[in-house]
Amino acid sequence: MIAQHHGASERGFVIVAVLWLLAALAALAIVFTVYLANSARTLSLNDSALQTEALVSACVELTAYQLRLAGEEDRPASGSFHTQLNGAELFVTFVSETARIDLNAAPKELIKGLLTVLGADQERANEFVDRIVAWRTKSTIETSSKEDALYRAAGVSYSPRQAPFEHVNELALVLNLPPVLVERALPFVTVFSGASGIDARNAAPEVVAALPGMTPLKLKQFLNERASLSNDKDAVANALGEGNSTAVAQKSQAYRLSIGIHFRNGRETRSEVVISLRGEEDPYHILSWQDGIPAPRQRAPTRS
Repeated sequence: MIAQHHGASERGFVIVAVLWLLAALAALAIVFTVYLANSARTLSLNDSALQTEALVSACVELTAYQLRLAGEEDRPASGSFHTQLNGAELFVTFVSETARIDLNAAPKELIKGLLTVLGADQERANEFVDRIVAWRTKSTIETSSKEDALYRAAGVSYSPRQAPFEHVNELALVLNLPPVLVERALPFVTVFSGASGIDARNAAPEVVAALPGMTPLKLKQFLNERASLSNDKDAVANALGEGNSTAVAQKSQAYRLSIGIHFRNGRETRSEVVISLRGEEDPYHILSWQDGIPAPRQRAPTRS
């Protein structure tokens, strides 16, 4: 009886061990399945990212080629094209960076005009533009101590750059600028054009509205007429009014490309790339590249 009981105990132990082993194998199989699924998902995401990067690069190459081929004098300030590549539809628009206000080159009046258009009152706009200009301006002993003191008094842990803006997002660091105003301004400013004025023929209505002496009525008339005036510099100057000569025929080697890609599987993506055509060795240089750009929101310009 003792031997039989001992044999039964051994069989029971073996059965329990086998069950534990089966459970462990099942758990391992589940872990491996999850790992394979995650790996496949990662590879799919990586493949999509690589495909998007390749297609955006192709769009940049095509745009740069078109612009270089036209020659500097006849180069269009804006344009668009649509093509297909590897089963994806590519939609490209390009515009000279002079359609935006350069934070490092524009005069105070133009920057102040934009801030006013975007909702700042006159008094606050004067304060904001002073801080913006101080941020971009090389310091002297007097101005450096003054600006540093303002930032220290505000309790921030940094000093103003007192050198050109390196990126438009630096606006968020300028003392006292409301975040909502910075967000509104970003679509209309640049650090890449190098121009003191703008190209009013291609600028957004908000940028045109920022010009000195621009009134709602004059703005409406100009926006209605500018398509027919696109190749007539004198007519554009007359339509803009006195004092806005720098808003005509502004040129830049920098272009902003908006690239929309529609894939066969229904996926869509949008990228924004800024390129410079300056230089002889390379046809272009990439100044900025952003993927996953949302569609632009429309906002009616207002100016008091």
